[in-house]
Amino acid sequence: MAKQDEITTTTETSAAGGLSYGSPPPHSDYPQYTDRTISTRDWAARTFTDLPAQLISYLVSLLPIATWIYRYNLTWLTGDVIAGLTVGAVVVPQGMSYALIATLAPEYGLYSSFIGVFIYCFFATSKDVTIGPVAVMSLEVAKVIAHVQERTGDQYTNAQIASALAIICGIISAGIGFLRIGFILEFIPAPAVAGFMTGSAFTIATGQLPALLGISKLFNTRASAYKVVINTLKNLPHTNLDAAFGLTALFALYFIRWACDKAGQRWPQHRRAFFFANVMRNGLVVIIVTIAAYLVTRNEPRNKYSISILKTVPRGFKAIGSPTINSDLLSGMAGQIPVATIILLLEHIAIAKSFGRINDYKIVPDQEVIAIGLTNIVGSFFGAYPATGSFSRTALKSKSGVRTPAAGILTGIVVLLALYALTDAFYFIPLAGLSAVIIHAVGDLMSHPRQLFIFWRVQPLEAIIFLAAVFITIFTNIENGIYVAIATSAALLLYRIARPRGQFLGRLRLSDGQTTKEVYVPLDRRTINPDVKIRNPPPGVIIYRFSESFTYPNSSTQCDIIVDEIKRVTKRGKANAFPTLGDRPWNDIGPRAGFDAETIAGDKRPVLRAIIFDMSAVATIDTTGIQSLVDTRRQINKYADREVEYHFANIISPWVRRALIAGGFGIGTPLKEIVEIAPVVPSSATSSDRSNGTSHPDNAEVGPAKRVKQGRWCA
Repeated sequence: MAKQDEITTTTETSAAGGLSYGSPPPHSDYPQYTDRTISTRDWAARTFTDLPAQLISYLVSLLPIATWIYRYNLTWLTGDVIAGLTVGAVVVPQGMSYALIATLAPEYGLYSSFIGVFIYCFFATSKDVTIGPVAVMSLEVAKVIAHVQERTGDQYTNAQIASALAIICGIISAGIGFLRIGFILEFIPAPAVAGFMTGSAFTIATGQLPALLGISKLFNTRASAYKVVINTLKNLPHTNLDAAFGLTALFALYFIRWACDKAGQRWPQHRRAFFFANVMRNGLVVIIVTIAAYLVTRNEPRNKYSISILKTVPRGFKAIGSPTINSDLLSGMAGQIPVATIILLLEHIAIAKSFGRINDYKIVPDQEVIAIGLTNIVGSFFGAYPATGSFSRTALKSKSGVRTPAAGILTGIVVLLALYALTDAFYFIPLAGLSAVIIHAVGDLMSHPRQLFIFWRVQPLEAIIFLAAVFITIFTNIENGIYVAIATSAALLLYRIARPRGQFLGRLRLSDGQTTKEVYVPLDRRTINPDVKIRNPPPGVIIYRFSESFTYPNSSTQCDIIVDEIKRVTKRGKANAFPTLGDRPWNDIGPRAGFDAETIAGDKRPVLRAIIFDMSAVATIDTTGIQSLVDTRRQINKYADREVEYHFANIISPWVRRALIAGGFGIGTPLKEIVEIAPVVPSSATSSDRSNGTSHPDNAEVGPAKRVKQGRWCA
């Protein structure tokens, strides 16, 4: 006879159509074999095999550029030059605009733009993504700066706080990537991300309306979005000349985009030319309004201009140095770091995956997280504030025909030229014009209303999560929006895990005229043609298919479902297992008084004989799950007043098989029934039984002098 930790395999067909483990039947066409239970030594042997090769592979993966740079060619260079220069023309005005959102001087947006595109290309697995300042992250940086300064006063400048945040978020991100635990980002679903992105974009757009109209100094533009909208409407009579520049620039941006799109459709042979004309609209509009601002203010006294302008932008890198980090600063921003890191990573990974799907290549999320981390760590020494993937610039880069991540070097050169050669030209850029650029850019981050309808059609609860994230962000702040999105998503995930939809199976006979076979399908018919005739399993047999892993959140629920179904379709083994009413446990309802053996005999339902579990969806099973099975076995055996057989079909993991054997379900020498796998109070694990060798009192009720038969395994 096989040992308890072994499984002997035969070809005996089970009720579920699988293979039973036990003594080989006479008609077997295959030899018997013994499958040894997997051990931790087996796992270690597989995991740590050929460590030097694994280490080399890991180190090479940290620098993806090494895998393609030696194949670089002229065709790739042409595409990269066009895409790099195109993105560079856009990132300069956007970078300065986003720095204003972060309450930083415009040059810090250029610092972040240069470091982002330059460093990222060495560690990237996406050819399309462009790293740099983005609207949502800039808004979060502004909130972190305000929060820290509320606690510390003027002890730290805005730039010091922003650079410290960059290096801290960078270290956290790099750590997540190096440890290869970037999968934790997968726990935040797309509707949650879309929700807080939409809410954030609306918040940013409304926050720029006062500057667009020249009334930003009349009230707090950093308040909740709905308050900013209300105050903007109240102060409309106080608009000034800035509104003429801002509204004209905003109209021009949308008109140029519309005109180029229509022209490209009207003259498809010139679509490429219209595309690049459309791309240049930001730079073109900024140049035009800058010239207009210069003409308006050239004769006005310095610092008494009739419109708000950008003024002096320092040339070159003026903030190079180690970022300021100390315990006081860290404590001031500690509560904001989780949100900032989440924004940093979520937006980037979502964009990288999206364009990987569009352009038919696969990114490595952990490596992308490393790239984000290292980019921000290095950037903090150049005065950069946190940078991540930009949706608008990534889409532009992709449409421009980029071929490799090296296009970022060309974009970096454009930003570098702007820092050293064009800073004097930035002086007269009207702030209202930059606000128009921001509003125009963040408009693309808002999900279209039809997206809500799509969420609703796919999963109504996710549509609710989307709406919750949007409205919480708009009516409170971005941090609350993110936390609500994550919390509701986690609650929905846990609910789905805790309430699985397992199914009881019946038999369906299929025939093609030559052969006939039986398949097992759900009995509830919710997803099956109602005209199909499904037969119940053989009398006294229950077949249950798990829908997912059998773990602590759902094990009790599933076992309750199984027991309830057993009591519905089978009858109790005998009328009264207790000699007197006083012998019956208080929580055992049992048959009513006068419910005798004759009444049991008149019940046409069969007595339970076997339970077959289809384990094809069970990837893992934990201690609580095994304990639930053990408890259910005792309860069922007691109800049936017999040794019910337990079959486990389609086990896909050796660790599931190992756990079931540990729970006493394997074939082997007879053992006393296991009562508790992991008792909460160790001394409660039948200590009296160990001392006197008697079985548990409840076990004795199954039958006199009987041991529970071990379960049977089905392949």
